Amino acid sequence: MSNPKSTRDNTAAATSPSGQPKAVWAVAFASVIAFMGIGLVDPILKPIGEQLNATPSQVSLLFTSYMAVTGVAMLVTGVISSRFGAKKTLLSGLAIIIVFAALAGMSGSIGEIIGFRAGWGLGNALFIATALATIVGAATGGVAKAIILYEAALGIGIATGPLLGGVLGGISWRGPFFGVSVLMAVAFIAIVVLLPETPKAAHPTSITAPFKALRHKGLLTVSIAALLYNFGFFTLLAFTPFPLDMGTYAIGFIFCGWGILLALSSVFLAPKLQARFGSLPMMALSLALFAIDLAVMGMFTEHKIVLIVGVVIAGAFLGVNNTLITEAVMISAPIERSTASAAYSFVRFGGGAAAPWVAGKLGEHNMSLPFWLGAVCTAAAVAVLFIGRGALAHIDDHDPAPHSVDEAQAITVGD
Repeated sequence: MSNPKSTRDNTAAATSPSGQPKAVWAVAFASVIAFMGIGLVDPILKPIGEQLNATPSQVSLLFTSYMAVTGVAMLVTGVISSRFGAKKTLLSGLAIIIVFAALAGMSGSIGEIIGFRAGWGLGNALFIATALATIVGAATGGVAKAIILYEAALGIGIATGPLLGGVLGGISWRGPFFGVSVLMAVAFIAIVVLLPETPKAAHPTSITAPFKALRHKGLLTVSIAALLYNFGFFTLLAFTPFPLDMGTYAIGFIFCGWGILLALSSVFLAPKLQARFGSLPMMALSLALFAIDLAVMGMFTEHKIVLIVGVVIAGAFLGVNNTLITEAVMISAPIERSTASAAYSFVRFGGGAAAPWVAGKLGEHNMSLPFWLGAVCTAAAVAVLFIGRGALAHIDDHDPAPHSVDEAQAITVGD
């Protein structure tokens, strides 16, 4: 049996000049790469379609397969990590991403890429479910400093994913896939060498727990709202590159701007607005503004400047909402945060999985229709929050400290 004190001493000894253990920086680096995967493929959607003779709806299935598998996998990540420990779960997730990202880069058909993106989604779910807890457990200087580091890694990944996709995609549409595989291999080696073995949970998680959690009306309300607004979210992410009809570099920079605003509003703006106006009013307002944004994009789809501005400013609305609505998930029911997160992710990723294909199919007939559908679904999410407001009346009684674990988990699952 390992000695916990010895493990801590060994971890503390392997420190970087910043004072944090090197293991923390290894996991943070891997977190950056993992979150790059969200927007990495945006700049190469159109080139993939052109070179592999695929329609927009077929290409959009790259998001559908990724999100569907991620959502289902979130139901079992708690079961796996509680039985095998965080390090083994992290390494399993990284190994899966390395293999499937490389296979996607070697694909010769759109069907192969869709299938390999599904495998990538499984690896990503295993990784992101345990990265936060690992950083908090290994860091020195208190939880707050660890959370700041994690939030920074998450924000950098979301913002730079489209940029990396644009740069490497300018060489070949295969470039972003191979780039992620190589970077994840580096992260894998770093974690093997630098991260000590982590203990298993004292009480393994039940696979049925997330389904039972949805009996709580508050959790069910925010989950359904998230499913609906994810139609708008992933319409923006997966379909907008087609009417923009621009090069990989341009698409990469546009969605990089979106990612920067999303990251900044998640970490800095959302807590301030929550403290001043309350969670539920700000969730409703941010979703209403996003619905209006999508409607404007639907009205002026033929004007690229409107689409560009619409994409970028959507980052601010989504960043605020994602943080607040997922923080609400953590406190909407008297259950463990990990269980609530798994149940919520499973439901909301249903919207994330369906929207790209539906948007692509509608867009093949009329480029404006996907934005209008996204706007209607997002507006419906506001209505769901209003109808279920009674079950969420208690959420502002909870006041997490700045840069708390609750806040970081909310940003993670939200994004």
